[in-house]
Amino acid sequence: MSGRGVLDGIRWYLKEITGESRWEAYLARCAADGTPPMTRREYERHRTDLREHNPQSRCC
Repeated sequence: MSGRGVLDGIRWYLKEITGESRWEAYLARCAADGTPPMTRREYERHRTDLREHNPQSRCC
């Protein structure tokens, strides 16, 4: 694997862990629908609220 491929893999992994890929997908959906997006802070708060109020397969 080339150095470029390794860097691309690391970049992808970090975007998945940090939620950056979900944020980018949300922005793309808003652009496609023509709706104004939430701010990043509002988006993260919304995601946190959903996880807290709709727990799925967590042990605690």
